[in-house]
Amino acid sequence: MTEKIYDAAVIGAGITGSCIARELTKTSAKIALIEKENDVSCGSSKANSGIIHAGYDPVPGTLMARFNVRGSSMYPELAEKLNFDYSRIGSLVVAFDGKGRALLDTLLEHGKANGVKELRIVGSGELRTMEPNISENALAALYAPTAGIVSPYKATWAFAESAVINGAEFMRNTTVHAIEKEGGIFVLHTGHGDVRARFVVNAAGVAAGTVSAMAGARAFVIRQRRGEYCLLDNKSRLLVSHVLFQTPTELGKGVLVTRTVDGNILIGPSADDQSAEMYEYKGTTAASQSDILAKALLTIPDIPRGNIINSFAGVRAVAYTAGENGNAENPVNDFIIEEDSDVKGFFNAGGICSPGLSAAPAVAEYMLELLEKAGLDVKKRPGFIEERKGITAFNTADTKTKLQLIKDNPLYGRIVCRCETVTEAEIVQAVRSPLGALDLDGVKRRTRAGMGRCQSGFCSPRVTEILSREAHIPMTSVTKKGGASFVLDGKTRDFSGGEGDIE
Repeated sequence: MTEKIYDAAVIGAGITGSCIARELTKTSAKIALIEKENDVSCGSSKANSGIIHAGYDPVPGTLMARFNVRGSSMYPELAEKLNFDYSRIGSLVVAFDGKGRALLDTLLEHGKANGVKELRIVGSGELRTMEPNISENALAALYAPTAGIVSPYKATWAFAESAVINGAEFMRNTTVHAIEKEGGIFVLHTGHGDVRARFVVNAAGVAAGTVSAMAGARAFVIRQRRGEYCLLDNKSRLLVSHVLFQTPTELGKGVLVTRTVDGNILIGPSADDQSAEMYEYKGTTAASQSDILAKALLTIPDIPRGNIINSFAGVRAVAYTAGENGNAENPVNDFIIEEDSDVKGFFNAGGICSPGLSAAPAVAEYMLELLEKAGLDVKKRPGFIEERKGITAFNTADTKTKLQLIKDNPLYGRIVCRCETVTEAEIVQAVRSPLGALDLDGVKRRTRAGMGRCQSGFCSPRVTEILSREAHIPMTSVTKKGGASFVLDGKTRDFSGGEGDIE
């Protein structure tokens, strides 16, 4: 029996890998999307600011600048086609002193050089009209009307699911631990057997440097820049109307305050470079939470701390050149997107830190161009499905639509998550969809069940029950996030219905 050979294997199902996989399925190529976790969007893509940046920040002439501006312009149409939330609310970079005010001029010139449209600087009077709750110390701001917001995990799911709908094979819980090349074919050794492909795209996020080394390709080191956030419930939704940045520092765009597409207020991130011993540590600390809140108060002095419902941390993949001893040496200061000069057919999409979410659709376009030059057959796939249905949210529907939803599917009449008004119908769809959820976090990212004020305290038992039923697994096999993160250990007591049978 001839072993299956894919035309291209994409390693990593974050936003970059998912966009690349979808772009490749527009061709007749056979595509594999390989992910080490139990679901898409389990790394940097699930824990970031969800900002679609306008593109004034990257240095002109870099890949970051090119793909940020192009990717940002693609999001409105893609969000409509793939049915994920996107809102072009605009951003403001706020200056509080003379040094910050001068930096706004630099960012304005960067933006113009990068081709960002409609950029302008607004004075303190107009700024306070746009944002009534802003600090009295705000002098001016760079206004970028083309900036927007998305749910990063829902967007990643949408791109990946579109790829699957169009024929890509998604491999969960599949870690690549070695790469060889035999007779022009790459052999990816995984815990679930070998995967063979003519071309390989490395979009492995914080593991991209390790994967590149496995293939004997370009040596680079990914250092993780850890960032903490705190989240306010939707009672605070009127606190800000735009994405509010402070003038950036060497470690990033500073602490922001923004509204999310779901009506929450997001504050953060911190910026802490991590050592190898802290690999992918995503917990939070009292010190970092205190620090980001203190910095956010410079922008919005009256943040209602009593409305904070959650805190979390994510990591950004920052690329460095590798020294002789393999340690990080100098920052690359750009995305690494290329076919390797020595290992032909192996492509890196590494060091995709901010503005990676914004740039991802454009990175995917470019990767297809590179693969075509390398010999991939890019003949258009007949019948490519541009649109994806997704899940109709009950909470945001108008009354007429809600009544029709319940009439068509009575499960829309059963509220499971009270905080976010998520129905059983939505949870069932999340599990049954072409790229369905297999754990509680997967359901949460697709439906928001458990993201409200009680943080799943009420709904998680019911979601566990529905997952068990729809996935045809015992309730004791349901996990929070795959692996050994089991929700239940076993029954606390048995009851067979007869008197005296309770033990």
